[in-house]
Amino acid sequence: MPPSKAKKKKVRAPARTEASPRALVPPARSPRRTAKKTVVLLSRKRSLYSTGRLVEAIKKRGHRPLVLDTLRCTMLLAKDQPRMMYRGVEIRGVDVVIPRIGASITAYGLAVVTHFEMMQVPVVNEAGSILRSRDKLRCLQHLSRAGLDIPRTVMAHDRSNVRKLVEEVGGMPLIIKLIRGTQGVGVMIAHTLTEVQSIVDTFWDLGQEIVLQEFVAESKGKDVRALVVGNRVVGAMRRQAKKGEFRSNIHRGGEGQPIELPPAYVEAAVTAARITGLGIAGVDMLEGYAGPRLMEINSSPGFEGLEAATGQDIAGAMVDYALEFAETRRGGERVRQPL
Repeated sequence: MPPSKAKKKKVRAPARTEASPRALVPPARSPRRTAKKTVVLLSRKRSLYSTGRLVEAIKKRGHRPLVLDTLRCTMLLAKDQPRMMYRGVEIRGVDVVIPRIGASITAYGLAVVTHFEMMQVPVVNEAGSILRSRDKLRCLQHLSRAGLDIPRTVMAHDRSNVRKLVEEVGGMPLIIKLIRGTQGVGVMIAHTLTEVQSIVDTFWDLGQEIVLQEFVAESKGKDVRALVVGNRVVGAMRRQAKKGEFRSNIHRGGEGQPIELPPAYVEAAVTAARITGLGIAGVDMLEGYAGPRLMEINSSPGFEGLEAATGQDIAGAMVDYALEFAETRRGGERVRQPL
């Protein structure tokens, strides 16, 4: 009996010693088993609807979301060694970044995005593209140069002949916009020359840059928001301003209804996003008599209203694009657009 027990022990021992190397995944198979990617969301708050939905979509696809408060990112520079710290911990192993940079932190946000680019991390909306979209005049200059239809727009610092500026955009009423406003903030309508003079004087005295823009009457307080991801429109809605309001933004109380965009509007939206160099963009258009008139482009578009109106998984489309982008652009150079 004792000898047979000893034999059994000898048989089991090799099985335990062989278990250890078998637990290591062979190198050739590791890419298939360890496909999980780390997707960074640059966002001030995880509780925001868009951020929460993106986190949900990333997890649903079996990947790891990492929400970083942009203002808590610390950038470290040395020769050929850009590094990023977050709350004292170095950030490593990031596969792709989706920036959600608010207008109030544009300068620091762009620096953080640029730093990730320097670290060779794929970023779906690069710093230069975000900057181009944030400056309303610069954005319209690029769209106009590409032959897209935009409302007539003027910018000037000479307040001596406001009447002539008003004539250039088609007379009254007209729209006055801050160059870097967002969500309808800093957008006003003026009905008299006195109003225009008062508004522009006030903003110029405060050091703010503004543009005067044609009022497209046929739009009747409506506009179209198309959300472009990659080279396609993943959702669109028509926004109607609430009674007594000319701004149709959802944040201003506007209501959204899902629409099927005509081909001309799809082409205009996709072209506008490509011209500004944005992989993800909210493109706002007015419905003119002759077709779409490009109004502005948002590099960090909110999509709560769009998902509610269309019932589509906008967050999922964004995440799918980011993951594909990470695969195709990792270690490669993107074609840079002129600033």
